[in-house]
Amino acid sequence: MMKKIFRYITLSIIGLTASCNDDYLEHYPLAELTPENYFRNAQELESYTNAFYNQLPDALDIHYYNPHQADDEARNTLPDEFRGTRITPGDGGGWSWGALRRINIYLEHSHQCTDEQARLLYDGIARFFRAYFYFDKVVRFGDVPWYESALGVDDEGLQKPRDSREFVFEKMLEDIDFAIEHGRQEKSAQLITRWTALALKSRMCLFEGTFRKYHGLDNWEEMLQECVKASEELMDAGVYSIYTSDPNTAYQELFIAEDAIVDEMILARQYTENIPLVHSANFYTLSASFGRPGMQKSVVDSYLMKDGSRFTDLPGYKTMQFYEETRDRDPRMQQTIRTPGYKRIGSDQASVPDFATCVTGYQYVKYVLSAQYDAGRNTNDMPIFRYAEVLLNYAEAKAELGALTQTDIDRSIKLLRDRVDMPNLDVNAANADPDTYLVSEYPNVSTGADKGVILEIRRERRIELVREGHRYRDLMRWKEGQRLAEPFYGMYFPGAGAYDLDQNGTIDLVLYEGSAPAPVPGRQYQRLGELVLEHGLNGGRIVNLPDITKTWDEDKDYLYPIPLDELLLNQNLTQNPGWAE
Repeated sequence: MMKKIFRYITLSIIGLTASCNDDYLEHYPLAELTPENYFRNAQELESYTNAFYNQLPDALDIHYYNPHQADDEARNTLPDEFRGTRITPGDGGGWSWGALRRINIYLEHSHQCTDEQARLLYDGIARFFRAYFYFDKVVRFGDVPWYESALGVDDEGLQKPRDSREFVFEKMLEDIDFAIEHGRQEKSAQLITRWTALALKSRMCLFEGTFRKYHGLDNWEEMLQECVKASEELMDAGVYSIYTSDPNTAYQELFIAEDAIVDEMILARQYTENIPLVHSANFYTLSASFGRPGMQKSVVDSYLMKDGSRFTDLPGYKTMQFYEETRDRDPRMQQTIRTPGYKRIGSDQASVPDFATCVTGYQYVKYVLSAQYDAGRNTNDMPIFRYAEVLLNYAEAKAELGALTQTDIDRSIKLLRDRVDMPNLDVNAANADPDTYLVSEYPNVSTGADKGVILEIRRERRIELVREGHRYRDLMRWKEGQRLAEPFYGMYFPGAGAYDLDQNGTIDLVLYEGSAPAPVPGRQYQRLGELVLEHGLNGGRIVNLPDITKTWDEDKDYLYPIPLDELLLNQNLTQNPGWAE
C-alpha cells in the first residue's frame, strides 16, 4: 500500500520559507507576502511551522553518521573526531542560525492569528523546535548565545557574547514545557505532539544532567530530576508501550516496518517509494562502497547470555569463534547482526557474514530489507524518538541520582527484556557484583552503591539503541571519549585456515598467507595482512585500520570549535578551550 508522504517533507510554505537561504525574509517573492500580513489563520500557522520539521534527522543521520556511530561500529574510514584531525573551520562547522531565525520570526508574528487554540498549538510546535535547535547547539558547543527574537543584520544583539549553558538550558526548559502543555494529545508518529515534547525533554535533561555530573559542573541533580519527571509523565499516561510479538523477531520488526509501529514509535521519519523519499540503509550496509560497516566486538561481548548471565564471565570468551560466541545470547543480537542460520528477508537460504562488505565480520541486519531494495530504495520508516529510549532515560537518571529501586527497573528495563524473553535485571545483584568487563569499559563511573546497576543500564542502552544515532553523544556526556582512541576489533580467528562460520558442514571463509588458493564457488577469501589479526599470523581479533593513529584530547575534544569567521564577525565570542583562535 502506498504510504502517504511525510508532512514535513512535502511543504507548502507559500513563499515565506526557503530552507537553503538564511536571509530569505529579506527578499520576499511578492511584496504583499510579508510577516505583517501573514500568520492570520490556523492554515498559515501550520503551513509555516511545517518547515521546522526539516531540523529532524534523516535516515543517514540515524543509521550511518553521528559520527560514524562512535565505538559501536568499525568501518574502513574514520571520522576526524577519532583521528584527532579536527581543525577550527573558517566557516560552517555547525554554527548555523537560519533555522532559529525562522522559528523566532514565527513566534514574533503568530499573535496575528486570532484563533487562540491554533496559535497555542503551533506556538508549542515552534518552541519544541527552538528547544531542539538549542539542544544540538549546547551538545556541540557548550555555551552559545541565546536569541529569542529575529535579529536583522545591524542589530546589536548579533554582537552578544555566549550565554552559559546553564542559562540556555533554563530557557530550553521553558520552551519544552510550553510545548508539553499545549501539544496535541493524540499520538502521531509524524507530527509533534505532547508526547514528542516529553520524549525530547527526557532526552535533553538526561544528557545535560549526566554531562554536568561527569564533567564536574553544578546542578546536575536538578536536570536528572527533570528527566525523571518527564519520563514518568509519559510512562504514566499509558499512551505508549513496548511492541511485542515473537521474541525472536519483535525487535527487528520495529526497524523493518514500512509504517512506523505507533505502539512504540513516538516520532519517526517517514519514507515512501516515491523518489526521493526513499533511503539507502540496504545500500550503505551491504555495499563495499560506503565503509563496509560492522559491529565492534566490544558490543558483541556486551550482550548477555539468554539466561541473563554474563558472556564475559565465560572461560575463554576472548578466543571464542563466531559460531560459539553467538550461541544462546540475548535474542536482540540475532536481530541486529547476522548470526548462524540467518536468512535474509525474502530468502529461504541461510547467509553468513560477507567480509567484502563488513570489516569486522559482525554484519548488521538492523534496518535491512529484502534484496529488492538494495539499489538505495528503502521505504522502512526510521525512528527518531521511541518509547524504549524514554524507559532507558528514566532508569539511568534514577540510578545516577542514587534513587533507583527494583520497582523502577520492573517498569522500564524489564519491559525491554520481556520483549525478547530475557530475564529481568536484578538491582541488588548488579550492585553487589559489578561486572568487571563493564568496569573496564566505563572507568569514569564512580564507586558507589549504584555502580553496578549504572553499568548494567549502560549495557542495556548500548544493545537496545545500537545504530540509532545515540552512542557518540552518550560517550560525550559520560566523559568516556577516550574509548574512541582505542583499537576497534572484529571477529576472532586463530590464524590462517578454512572456516565453516555457521557450522553447517560447508567452508564459508578462507584466510590465507601468500598467494591466493584456487577459488571454490561459494567461499570467501581474505589474505592475512590485508585482513589484519591482532597477533599477526598467530591469530587474534580482526584489527580495524591498524595503521591509522587515533587520539582523543580530554581537554578539548568534548566540544567543537567555533568557526574563525564567526569570531571575527563577533568580537565578543570566545573560543572553546584548546581550539585555535
